[in-house]
Amino acid sequence: MLRAVVESFFIHTWSRRGLFAILLWPISKLFEFLIHFRYGLQVLGFRAQTTLPVPVIIVGNIYLGGTGKTPMVIWLIENLRQAGWNPGVISRGYGARVENIQEVNNDSLATEVGDEPLLIFQRTSCPMMVGRRRVASAQQLLNKYPTIDVIISDDGLQHYRLGRDIEILMFDQRGVGNGLLLPAGPLREPVRRRRDFTILNSVECESLPEIGKVDSTMRLQVELLTNLARPEKRLPLTSILGKKILAAAGIGNPQRFFDMLSLCGLDFESMPLADHFDFSPKVFADVDAEIILITEKDAVKCRQIEVLRNDPRIWIVPVSAHLDSKFRDSLLNLLAITSENKNGCTSA
Repeated sequence: MLRAVVESFFIHTWSRRGLFAILLWPISKLFEFLIHFRYGLQVLGFRAQTTLPVPVIIVGNIYLGGTGKTPMVIWLIENLRQAGWNPGVISRGYGARVENIQEVNNDSLATEVGDEPLLIFQRTSCPMMVGRRRVASAQQLLNKYPTIDVIISDDGLQHYRLGRDIEILMFDQRGVGNGLLLPAGPLREPVRRRRDFTILNSVECESLPEIGKVDSTMRLQVELLTNLARPEKRLPLTSILGKKILAAAGIGNPQRFFDMLSLCGLDFESMPLADHFDFSPKVFADVDAEIILITEKDAVKCRQIEVLRNDPRIWIVPVSAHLDSKFRDSLLNLLAITSENKNGCTSA
């Protein structure tokens, strides 16, 4: 729980330019210099960049922590398939014990491949490799699945050794915080960095001036609740109104999960956890609640702990991403042009 408290402190601190930001501002300027220096080496050719034979779509963020990349990746897989593409996915597998490149499958453990990659695979069954070296992961993915014609990189915006054709930059309602780079603020890169599309993951606002032009707002729609112990048991969210509820979330921005539930009319006690929280069998042992709501990302780890897997109080809150058709059409058009430039023909 200590990590969650620390993360909450920094999220609050990075939302304004107070004393903390002023004291760390010189270090953030040094960080900015190093970013430009590293990028300059890439542009000048001193750091090799590998270009793959298929288009690469990067889904990333510059705000430290989660901004909704996982539901965006799932949305991409589903929509690319509908358009006739055959996508594959690579990921770093944050928080996992990844020494070598690993393929994600039905037998994978969250501790081995990461909770987000496992969730993506469980939702889509999309071919997926996890590893620290993204270029090698992508090459191994293409070698095993030669019919893949587009690769989605889950995060990796700052991993410039992997050539990319389309960059999708994700923001949520926090925008850019105080607008400063680490450690004085929450940004990994300047907000003016290039990108092809800007997506705002928010249930409340349509735009934030500080992030620039928004190409689409991503809405997360709650589906039927799924019982962790009995997956065949599903309920509408409205059926638990009036019950004693605890909502727990170990994601990059737990408040976004709580806001979504509040907008659905639920009254509950919130339990914010650290991103990629390491669940233990006793995490809910002292909780006095009829219903415990958790995110899909947390569910992949809870399923692998017997005590939690058999707790009938725990319900998963599945969500699906919704983006406008104009963005979808623009993305597919750019992807078709990119594929034609690489191979002289389109794949869809």
